[in-house]
Amino acid sequence: MNGDPLLIQPETLGHGTGVAVTVVADAASLTQVFADMLLSEYREARAAGRDQVLFIVPVGPVGQYDLLAARCNAERLPLSNLTLIGMDEYLAPGGDWIAAEDPRSFRGHMRRHLLDAIDPVLAPRVIFPHPNRPQEIAAMITACGGVDVSFGGVGIAGHVAFNEPPEPGEVLDVDAFADQPTRIVLLSRETRTINAVTVARGAIDLIPESAVTVGMREILGAHRLRLFLNRPWQCGIVRKLLHGPVTPAVPASYAQRHPDAALVITRDVTQSPMPVLA
Repeated sequence: MNGDPLLIQPETLGHGTGVAVTVVADAASLTQVFADMLLSEYREARAAGRDQVLFIVPVGPVGQYDLLAARCNAERLPLSNLTLIGMDEYLAPGGDWIAAEDPRSFRGHMRRHLLDAIDPVLAPRVIFPHPNRPQEIAAMITACGGVDVSFGGVGIAGHVAFNEPPEPGEVLDVDAFADQPTRIVLLSRETRTINAVTVARGAIDLIPESAVTVGMREILGAHRLRLFLNRPWQCGIVRKLLHGPVTPAVPASYAQRHPDAALVITRDVTQSPMPVLA
């Protein structure tokens, strides 16, 4: 990296990084690419001889699971050899998952937009890390011979899943951060604030303070890493993750160290984050 990554121009995003960057027109286009990629990566893994295909997947961006379910139903495409590991889930104050019926629940979203929408005979298996048994995720990955693809979004401070940057005064070196396993985490103020804006009209009190998340160890251990960014407020973090240093302060920057990492971003996300007074 040379200079301030926030100064990187739209046309040079990703240049010299080894991370492939695909720019699409808008959020709808990104959602379609995401849905198509879920199916194409599954087919490729099966063609390569994988009996059980394993993906780590996010809930955000949203929309791709509706498209996937509709296509599988229309074309009678079975996903019975696919397991989807949901990246994370909010926790209630007592430490258990929030109820799946809660509109904030990622488990509930996957049920409504994928499992309830697809013919059950075509459906994949969907699991989420459990706060009382987080070690089960690593055991499943080992039993399946590894994760084929880890898909994900990126938070405003660079988190992937809910792997947050260290808090001020918390010291983690680059390798130690990359080796963090599936676990319970406290959510940062930045994450709770932006999530409140996107799902609760700014009511931060309605965003849980903790979650269970798949770890950086499992995400970075996937054979392929595919990240999707479609929010205008990601203009700054996309530059840091691509052109800044690899650092726990920007967890998504670890994509630079992954042997097969790629980003799909909307045109809005390529725009300069430099302030402009209206």
